Amino acid sequence: MQKILNRSGILTEKVNPKSEMIDTFSTDRILRLINEEDGTIHLAILKAIPQIVQATELVIRAFKTGGRLRYIGAGTSGRLGVLDASECPPTYSVPKDLVQGMIAGGWIALRQSVEGAEDYPEKGAEDCQANGLQPTDVLMGIATGGTTPYVHGAIQYARSIGCKTIFLTCTPKEGLGVVADVIIEVLVGPELVTGSTRMKAGTATKMVLNMITTTAMIKNGKVYGNYMIDHQAINTKLVDRGTRIISELTGLSYQDAYDALIKADKHVKEAVVMVKKGVSLEEARRLITEHDGFVRFAFER
Repeated sequence: MQKILNRSGILTEKVNPKSEMIDTFSTDRILRLINEEDGTIHLAILKAIPQIVQATELVIRAFKTGGRLRYIGAGTSGRLGVLDASECPPTYSVPKDLVQGMIAGGWIALRQSVEGAEDYPEKGAEDCQANGLQPTDVLMGIATGGTTPYVHGAIQYARSIGCKTIFLTCTPKEGLGVVADVIIEVLVGPELVTGSTRMKAGTATKMVLNMITTTAMIKNGKVYGNYMIDHQAINTKLVDRGTRIISELTGLSYQDAYDALIKADKHVKEAVVMVKKGVSLEEARRLITEHDGFVRFAFER
């Protein structure tokens, strides 16, 4: 028989006194209480900013030196890692391999629960190996309750090959037995539905992942000012967005900006440099590469 861990002492498993009678509340009162609890998440994240900074710096450094970011988790945590990873290529025109998520139970677990998949640490290590984890990469384990064996096994494997590691949890790290380069504690407190970490803990996880990848992309030249400048216009929405960005940054009319986008093979970054510098697409790409991808330095002194 598999040994069962008594998790009653874990913060995310404790009972929230505000909701002890929630099954008797009106719909309005339930919704207001959920909203009230969600309002505390940003304060919990604020307290964890120093650790989030350290984690983000690891990712920035990895990206600049040819490394990648890998998320790994089970259930909601795993799905959120896969979600954040899937949003990076269309937003920032990065290779699909740069940020990827791994989830206990594999791809089927994205759509339905795969019970028990998270219980085996060796599976976490095996998935890291199958994904080709390298010493130059950063592995971020996500376990809001802090105890997921699958994630623990992945972190241990990553450390054994010299990979930098981050561990994100919503319970105090003491007693979890996790060793990582950075441990992020976002202590959102007990859930309104006891143990349902898809709620506050899940929301906090999504927010932290957004913070890390967005900042890493900014620091790697994917944003100019606050414009999403490094994206390829692959659908009508992105064509419109790219055209407007070019127009706003260069002063061209909407139509002329659209024409510039087409000449740049629908790459917004190249189009802006082409217009600003009056150069060809090839020369714009050379300038961008020469300045490590930063558009600002490609046409500003």
